[in-house]
Amino acid sequence: MRRILMALICAASVTTVVHHSAYAGNTLNAPAGPPKIIIDSDYNTLSDDGQLGVMAAQLQAQGSLKVLGITVVSGNQWLKQGVADALKSVERLGVENQVGVYAGANYPLSHDFATIRAELKAFPGGDGYLGAWNTPEPKSDSDLVAPPDGFATHTKVQSQSAVDFIVESVKRYPGEVTILAIGPLTNIALATRAHPEIVPLIKQIIYMGGAIDVPGNTTRTAEFNWWFDPEAAKTVLHLPIKQVVIPLDVTDTVQMDKALYDRVAHDPAKQTIITQLFKTLNGYGFDGKNGFETNPNYTTNIWDTLTLAYLMHPSFATQTVDEWVDVDTSFGTNDGKATGYTSSPPAGLRKMTVVKRFDNPAFFDFYVDLLTRPVPVKLPD
Repeated sequence: MRRILMALICAASVTTVVHHSAYAGNTLNAPAGPPKIIIDSDYNTLSDDGQLGVMAAQLQAQGSLKVLGITVVSGNQWLKQGVADALKSVERLGVENQVGVYAGANYPLSHDFATIRAELKAFPGGDGYLGAWNTPEPKSDSDLVAPPDGFATHTKVQSQSAVDFIVESVKRYPGEVTILAIGPLTNIALATRAHPEIVPLIKQIIYMGGAIDVPGNTTRTAEFNWWFDPEAAKTVLHLPIKQVVIPLDVTDTVQMDKALYDRVAHDPAKQTIITQLFKTLNGYGFDGKNGFETNPNYTTNIWDTLTLAYLMHPSFATQTVDEWVDVDTSFGTNDGKATGYTSSPPAGLRKMTVVKRFDNPAFFDFYVDLLTRPVPVKLPD
């Protein structure tokens, strides 16, 4: 792998932060003012995207964060299902009047199902997770699957599109908006292509995406978010914006075990609708049988919520590397594969921060605290 070959070069660009104190409520590395964010997500009820939504709402309630809106894109599930889950999420949390849900792209820019099938046949490998492509596309509301506590009853999707909302928000708050890009990058690519004038106005993009020096998950080389729409990923990665990547390199090392799961799902003093849904939707594994509730040795990685943790507490990243990052868009075994260059990058790439390791105990305290707070969230007066 490149990290071995380039060890001496990497050493010059690796920043290691030794972090000794545990998360202590709102005091650890608290930002000077509340950051403004857009959550761009292939949303779900309470897997990693939905968990980030809960955590962000709690931070907003305490005045530490301003969530401008949730822009939904197809990825883990089709757009209509993701929108339905996001609408119920903000309603469940009691923030539907503060956080709008905006529908975005339903299809990748160029990665269609025929290409996917041809690639997987020609180049087998990875875990084969295809997200939305694994299920029939819902054509009407009758095709949607309700969350365990039902659909939203009064919260509606915003009439403005996700792309227009991103453009308008960035122009309204120039230099202030951070985009947490925790799904495929189609919405952001469309927004910046149609309105390139917003590019210098975006404060930063923090991604959960890519597999730099580790194997992929969907394929042998590609991480799911960037594989789902590699053309969009390439478009956005090349933009002259401050960018931070939380790749599989770090998420592979941040794992939930039974003890951590129990801190959220089984603390008798902190039972809420969120902890109940957390147990229902995360306790039985991806197959509905092998999970925390049935197997004491079960583990799973933690993904998207690391982006929010990094935004709020950059010191949680105990090792980072400054690299130029690109993604492959060619048909074949490497479609969607991310590559990091520590020196001599191809023309047109942007140098960015790639997170390699996290302070897991501090993050876990942050994670459990926000997922187990009372619901509905207590909004500021």
